[in-house]
Amino acid sequence: MIEAVLFDLDGTLVDTAPDMGGALNNLLREENLAPLPLEQIRPYVSQGGLVLTRLGFADKVADTEIEPLRQRFLHHYRAIVADESRLFDGFAAVLDDLEARGLAWGIVTNKPEWLTWPLLEQLGLATRAAVVIGGDTLERRKPDPMPLQVAAERIRIDPASCVYLGDDERDIVAGRAAGMKTLVADWGYIEASIDTAAWQADGSVASPGELLRHDLFDRS
Repeated sequence: MIEAVLFDLDGTLVDTAPDMGGALNNLLREENLAPLPLEQIRPYVSQGGLVLTRLGFADKVADTEIEPLRQRFLHHYRAIVADESRLFDGFAAVLDDLEARGLAWGIVTNKPEWLTWPLLEQLGLATRAAVVIGGDTLERRKPDPMPLQVAAERIRIDPASCVYLGDDERDIVAGRAAGMKTLVADWGYIEASIDTAAWQADGSVASPGELLRHDLFDRS
């Protein structure tokens, strides 16, 4: 019996690529470098600020300069955190449906809380989520299962009765290790060369609207 659905944030629940890409390009312009097309940035957004900073600066700076640039990127991002970010199409109805069914839903992300909460507040999600775990909420983060285990504890639901939906291998690794059912969000920020079947999730969904029609929910 499925009693709760937990979501990864970037690339799963919310399309944050326009603002993450915008922040990276603002930093590149600040450094007198050419901006990157969003299509080049999008597949890497779920991997976080360090990967995006390396993508933008590649061999243009020494390794010792990457971390200071990452910090500047994050502050650029905070300034525009919800300017263009939106729920992926179909998710507004999914969240309404979950609430109507009496199923809890929450968010477990590696995005730090100081970026997560402003985004959720501006999207009107902060007071609706039953639980929110950020990348700095605990001493460990995904792919460690701890954030998902703690999320289940906080909503008082057995992990075996939870589904975790994500768009990165670490989401599936963490969810499986936490004892949850796992699904891959096929619309997420996934590089074209990646075979998501190798992640060994319990399944995948092609669009948000298909989530609650998955067999996992039919059986519940």
